[in-house]
Amino acid sequence: MNYKLEVIAFSIESCSLIQQAGAHRIELCDNPGEGGTTPSYGFIKKARELATIELYTMIRPRGGDFLYSADEFEAMKEDIKHCKQLGCDGVVFGLLNADGTVDKARTAALVELAYPMGVTFHRAFDRVRDAFEALDTLIDIGCERVLTSGLMPNVTGGKHLLKQLVTAADERIIIMPGSGVRHNNLAELAQFTGAVEFHTSARTHLTTGMHYINEQMNEALTSVTVDSNEVSACLAEINKLQQPS
Repeated sequence: MNYKLEVIAFSIESCSLIQQAGAHRIELCDNPGEGGTTPSYGFIKKARELATIELYTMIRPRGGDFLYSADEFEAMKEDIKHCKQLGCDGVVFGLLNADGTVDKARTAALVELAYPMGVTFHRAFDRVRDAFEALDTLIDIGCERVLTSGLMPNVTGGKHLLKQLVTAADERIIIMPGSGVRHNNLAELAQFTGAVEFHTSARTHLTTGMHYINEQMNEALTSVTVDSNEVSACLAEINKLQQPS
């Protein structure tokens, strides 16, 4: 099995930490408090300069739901063009209809626009009304993978559906579990579901380097970064899975 680990980068520093730890792919995002939105042009450019591993960039114009206006859809198209220009390996997005189905027409248009970059359909998938109907739609469109926690808040709660989705996908699309993946559950999740790619934030917080703090502002000034030890621990579990039994 060719197991892989994808790690979220919410900062430029995180890109270097993820690569140094040995991960296979970066998912580049901004705004962790919103669950990830499109990074700036400068952020993407610098990340591409730093990272030699695969770089997939989030295309999400705002937080909240995945029901986008015409103007938001146009913004997504422009961001995808920038990612292609900057040499990203792929993009990550998800669009839904109000009835909980995948927005097939507009998703297909973005997949076509992104080519030859790969496309991951993100956890908008966890808000669909019928996981198997949505899976068939994404296979028809030509998405490369689906990031999902099995329609539950985390992979532990969703592992039974994740297993069913891996079976239903039948190697036509990659099912990548994410949300709550850590080194202490990765191997069990792989063995139970049959998934071979995994997504983690390995999130930790970085304290400020400021010597002067205006206490009246009542702000911690911490930022989200990557725990490189957790990434390394996840990769150690993946390396064990790679070894023949």
